[in-house]
Amino acid sequence: MKPDLFQSPDYYLLDDLLTEEHKLVRDAARAWVKKEVSPIIEEYAQKAEFPKQIVKGLGEIGGFGPYIPVEYGGAGLDQISYGLIMQEIERGDSGVRSTSSVQSSLVMYPIWKYGNEEQRMKYLPKLATGEWIGCFGLTEPDYGSNPGGMVTNFKDMGDHYLLNGAKMWISNAPFADIAVVWAKDETGRIHGLIVERGMEGFSTPETHNKWSLRASATGELIFDNVKVPKENLLPNKSGLGAPLGCLDSARYGIAWGAIGAAMDCYDTALRYSKERIQFDKPIGATQLQQKKLAEMITEITKAQLLTWRLGVLRNEGRATSAQISMAKRNNVNMAVEIAREARQMLGGMGITGEYSIMRHMMNLESVITYEGTHDIHLLITGMDVTGFSAFK
Repeated sequence: MKPDLFQSPDYYLLDDLLTEEHKLVRDAARAWVKKEVSPIIEEYAQKAEFPKQIVKGLGEIGGFGPYIPVEYGGAGLDQISYGLIMQEIERGDSGVRSTSSVQSSLVMYPIWKYGNEEQRMKYLPKLATGEWIGCFGLTEPDYGSNPGGMVTNFKDMGDHYLLNGAKMWISNAPFADIAVVWAKDETGRIHGLIVERGMEGFSTPETHNKWSLRASATGELIFDNVKVPKENLLPNKSGLGAPLGCLDSARYGIAWGAIGAAMDCYDTALRYSKERIQFDKPIGATQLQQKKLAEMITEITKAQLLTWRLGVLRNEGRATSAQISMAKRNNVNMAVEIAREARQMLGGMGITGEYSIMRHMMNLESVITYEGTHDIHLLITGMDVTGFSAFK
């Protein structure tokens, strides 16, 4: 088991822009990742299993709904703190950050924003500690980038709703206690429903044979005439804008998280370049390797500035969906490119579990696709700057 020697790059002294609270929150998450995630994550990725024993720790470092108000069990932190926590967790592993992101932005966020007081008090405190784990059901077998075409539906049966349909590619599904599910009513309007494990007709088969996010549990949500109590409908927002509002929060977290993965790959490659001797000198003393490292730290620094500014705008309530899309697309693509370059710098060692790079590289192939694909986010930016939709 190799020690976690990670040192965070801060080329433009961005720590000067952070508050003491921001740094305390980040450093606590970083220390936890070094102690609890790094020593075990390669083993769990190799055996394609989520390390459930870390769930309690995720709750303790604020990994579940850190911006949720204290009265509902959250930490009441700001958006930059949320981003920094996601950065540190994804530095450990994208799959672990996925569990945290889903719980925070796709389960707790809609209950907090779209739910009523009874729902908030029932679910949020247990989700904040990790006693309960949730998942988010939007994507369907035939509707991914076009979620408005969903066929999952529910009917009003008088004293309950009857839910039918299926969702897929759902993080946390195999062991989730609750699912926030998006479905159409009889008029075709989209609503959120809280479905609880144990409801008759509700099953969550696990998705196997993944080459990516192997330390994350992924599955399906199957609804076969599931009776959902009427009090489980999220009452305060409906329409496609409701789940998309959740995705804004999740995409914002991913924009920060991807920096963590990139920083880990860069730090690993930098350290290796100083230790690996070829032709009687460290490979870091060669022009080509310095070019790679210089470009990596430049792109990481640009991404750090982008997310910091986006965090300020989020705190002020001024960040737009299109701005969030730009950051998610840019930062994940940046991380993918850095992972690939770092892997090359390590040569054959780069594909082994001795180092984290290949695992990050495979994970990021999912991150660049989920929560809006690389191309869809490009079209969102294009629509925003031109005023024309190219989706149809």
